[in-house]
Amino acid sequence: MSVIMLSGVTKFYGAELILEDVSFRLERGDHAGLVGVNGAGKSTLLRIIAGLDEPDRGGVGRAQGVKVVYLPQEPEFEDAHTLYEVLLDVFAEALAAQERLRALEGEMSSGRAGAEQVEEYGRLQHYVEHVGYDYRERIERILTGLGFAQSDWYTPVSSLSGGQRTRANLARTLLQDADVLLLDEPTNHLDIPAVEWLESYLRDLKRAFVIVAHDRYLLDRVTMRTLELSFHHVAAYEAPYSRYLELKAEREERRQQEYDAQQRDIAKTEEFIRRYGAGQRYKEARGRQKRLDRLERIERVREEETVSLQLRRPKRSGDIVLETRSVVAGYPDRPLVRLPEHLMLRRGEKAALIGPNGSGKTTLLRTLLGALPPLNGTVHWGSNTSIGYYSQTLAGLDERRTVLEEVQATRAVGEEEARGYLGRFLFSGDEVFKTVSVLSGGEKSRVALAKLILEEPNVLVLDEPTNHLDITSRDALERVLAEFGGTLLFVSHDRYLIDALVEQLWVVEGGRLVRYAGTYSDLAAGRARALDAAQRPARPETSRETPDTRVRRLEDEAEALAGRLAEGGATIPVAQLAELTERYGELVAELREAQGLWLTGVRGGLRASSASPDPSAAAKQP
Repeated sequence: MSVIMLSGVTKFYGAELILEDVSFRLERGDHAGLVGVNGAGKSTLLRIIAGLDEPDRGGVGRAQGVKVVYLPQEPEFEDAHTLYEVLLDVFAEALAAQERLRALEGEMSSGRAGAEQVEEYGRLQHYVEHVGYDYRERIERILTGLGFAQSDWYTPVSSLSGGQRTRANLARTLLQDADVLLLDEPTNHLDIPAVEWLESYLRDLKRAFVIVAHDRYLLDRVTMRTLELSFHHVAAYEAPYSRYLELKAEREERRQQEYDAQQRDIAKTEEFIRRYGAGQRYKEARGRQKRLDRLERIERVREEETVSLQLRRPKRSGDIVLETRSVVAGYPDRPLVRLPEHLMLRRGEKAALIGPNGSGKTTLLRTLLGALPPLNGTVHWGSNTSIGYYSQTLAGLDERRTVLEEVQATRAVGEEEARGYLGRFLFSGDEVFKTVSVLSGGEKSRVALAKLILEEPNVLVLDEPTNHLDITSRDALERVLAEFGGTLLFVSHDRYLIDALVEQLWVVEGGRLVRYAGTYSDLAAGRARALDAAQRPARPETSRETPDTRVRRLEDEAEALAGRLAEGGATIPVAQLAELTERYGELVAELREAQGLWLTGVRGGLRASSASPDPSAAAKQP
């Protein structure tokens, strides 16, 4: 059964066409992803479906009684309310109904209630049962899932950070009793655990939703339809994101073949008309011209413009790029992250730094870069290292400069060359003269990437580089980072990007950093196995070694054995070398399991805690 019907929807902003003749249906229980480049009009389309904007032509129909709720990117709140009060207000009508039920029960027990009151009681009771009595449990489950500590629950929303307010708005939207949810970038400001919780929530949702997101894993796991908004039109694919890409490629290949075949026929017909239009076969040529005039032309396949990123081959750095000893990062009154006694990043390695929001990842990067002094230990960068840093706050941009001036300030190039270079980042014409202060988040990200590439570093340190980038731009960034011949350390919540680039994770949880040899999918699978093992009955004899000390022991053993193999591999007898190599593989497997068990225990402890964890206390752990 269709709950939303769009027919011929067209929308202009001034003279600019945004949507043209958009038609599709949303069925009850549909889980659909809406995709398209930044600026394609996705938010406009959602607002029209929600009834917040009117189309210039066409219409939107709804099945009778269907309630639609829209999650905007910019939340609005009554700032005097606490976070919990904001969410409790979603159930204001149900709470008022419960109060009225209690009053009616008093009237009925005293014999003062008439038929009208009895009828009202039945209607209100049905409504309250529909909403449910477990609203407080639902509020607390969603707050916990989205990463709010209990200490945040009773904080005025005016005191929350921008990211927390965005998550609060998502919580409020998910709690509402709606038949259709319209979710515009719900993963903004979510860390990986919160995104995974949202995935689980949406996957099991019985209600229909349309979601705009740049998280490719999430789209694959929660949607069954993909609506592609491109060149003002919507094309529907009955498949999640990855399969949609395959179907789109097949569809475009067929269209290109049809276009090419038609162009060949047109060329032959035009040649016939040119040759015989004034001769004995004039009538035949005239007939062919009429058929050509009536021919419905197939459009050439068009592709949206995407950023064109290319890093030059970097200058060679020393073998050891980064080395730390007993580092603790944070602030004098608030230590955040304790690193292993010895941590190293070698030339050409790519590592992803992951962890919950607020765990200290950005602080750690700034400590490694020398912007903050370590509370303990030493940080050493190797010889011939040239570091390019991308800040998630885009702090390296001068808001007063134009886009063109920003590029020219990075490298002395002429205007023509700079404009040509900026064209690869989708800045054309007069757009290069815009000041940075008026740019969107996505445009600022592209300027920051343009500057970074001009610096030609051999070490890239990136803090949330995919924020504000659409999927096509993320794909372009992924390709250039995969081909980068230097060393890469980056913070990201984009699991697809992490899996595509690295087999080494620096995981921050519970105030400690653990180096994990593997992809994010490996880590997730290891955690699942560890959780399953932890839930099994304990064996009669268990080791007294804790997960924490086991991780340390195995790390030390693996590092020592790796060093022995690297230094003496050529002199070790073949039989012994095979033995040592096999043992090294066993150690790595044991270490992965131990790390998964340790991280699962830390995460479980954090989730179960009734108050916000004390980072300083966590950092003081041995």
